[in-house]
Amino acid sequence: MFTLKVADAKLLKDMITSISILVDEATFKIDPDGIKLRAMDPSRVAMIDFEWPKTMFEEYSASEPTKMCINISELLKLLKRTSKDEIVELNLDEKTAKLQLKITGKYQRSFTMPTLEATEEEVPTPKVTFNVKAKATTQGLSQAIEDAQLVSDHVKIEADPEKLVLNASGDLMGATITLQKGSDTLLDLETKEPAKATFSLSYLAEIIKAASATSDIATLEFSSDMPIKLDFQQTKEGKLTFYLAPRIETE
Repeated sequence: MFTLKVADAKLLKDMITSISILVDEATFKIDPDGIKLRAMDPSRVAMIDFEWPKTMFEEYSASEPTKMCINISELLKLLKRTSKDEIVELNLDEKTAKLQLKITGKYQRSFTMPTLEATEEEVPTPKVTFNVKAKATTQGLSQAIEDAQLVSDHVKIEADPEKLVLNASGDLMGATITLQKGSDTLLDLETKEPAKATFSLSYLAEIIKAASATSDIATLEFSSDMPIKLDFQQTKEGKLTFYLAPRIETE
């Protein structure tokens, strides 16, 4: 048996929204200490690594380790019916293989949805040595990505000890966005050696936009032509991390 209660529905809705940008069916690992999810998008270009310890919840109970696979889109439809400060309770009945969602606010309503067959695939954490680590505001980073999207569908991110530079080039126009170390957007920058890599703007934009609702700060780590790691600072030791493979440019 598994149950949890969240006092602020927005917290749960924002997190499920972040997951929904990469996967439609998600297999959560549930144990007495909390909930975890590690999954790749269907194209295997991006990965999410999510963890909420039991301290994230007002109430949490899991009698034994189990897996729960659910349709994220369907769950999100229900959560979008919630308002901030409403209470959400989830209960998994393993005998009936159904998840019950109860929302309590000005009035109470309950929904049930089926669980799906849990996947047994284990997704390993990418083994990457990062030469650049940058801490930025999610709002400023999102605006920079939107600027780059005006001219292209991909962006080259370059780092030196003093700045991050985003270069986007399309058929007609180009854009260069410079984030200076210590500015209101780029709060900190550590560079072992200069690095540059190119990434899909559609993935970056969706990830940062969705995750910005859960965190004001993002930490980016990357090396030349290697995957980028985007870690979004959570409260109460929660974890929300994305990995995005680079776009390999041919001469």
